[in-house]
Amino acid sequence: MRRTLIAGNWKMHGLTADLSWVEAFHRAANPNAPCDVLVCPPFTLLAAFAARCTDKAIEVGAQDCGPAATGAYTGDVSAQMVADCGARYVITGHSERRAGHGETSEAVRTKADAALSAGLIPIICVGETLEDREAGRAEDVVSAQLHGSVPESVTGADVIVAYEPVWAIGTGRSASAEDAQSMHAHIREIWSRGRPEALRILYGGSVKPDNSAEILVGADVDGALIGGASLDPECFASIVNSVR
Repeated sequence: MRRTLIAGNWKMHGLTADLSWVEAFHRAANPNAPCDVLVCPPFTLLAAFAARCTDKAIEVGAQDCGPAATGAYTGDVSAQMVADCGARYVITGHSERRAGHGETSEAVRTKADAALSAGLIPIICVGETLEDREAGRAEDVVSAQLHGSVPESVTGADVIVAYEPVWAIGTGRSASAEDAQSMHAHIREIWSRGRPEALRILYGGSVKPDNSAEILVGADVDGALIGGASLDPECFASIVNSVR
């Protein structure tokens, strides 16, 4: 059974004063919502955020990790360091890392391997640009990213995949529920060729309270990876509360 996961990615937002988000969300969210909740704050808040969530049924993850366990890699944060902060998940291959930092699928795969070695669950992101979609290449691009980014011999219990159409991230434009379901079904079909079907696939791309219920109803949509809307605890709680 694939339990719904609602994940928040704070990106480069959040100061110590924003740790009060945890209590505000806890007050607003339905404690009986049939889903798991995950928040990925910036590295600077990771340990404090995890400590604050110990009795709040909120999982904690990082937004990225370095590929190496230790070494002379100034500025990198290893997967072991992430786990040491109390996190259980880490996002790898987000489109903003692929585009803004030149991360290839091979690099994403290396980071996912590092996360797995540290006992973390990597959330591996894939998604096409608007140019790819308009040219009819969306499925081919996502297929190539999946094959290149997901480590071999993993099961659905080891990793999560997030489909994030690049053209719908931070633009206010979201893929239709039909578009999301279609690509999720494509991803699941690729996955099921050689692996168990228990993989959880999240949709990411301008998810908000006014469109979350429609998107999440898709048979192959197992949750959402939410950016800007996760910064507001009441807004994020509304999305959690929309899960049925």
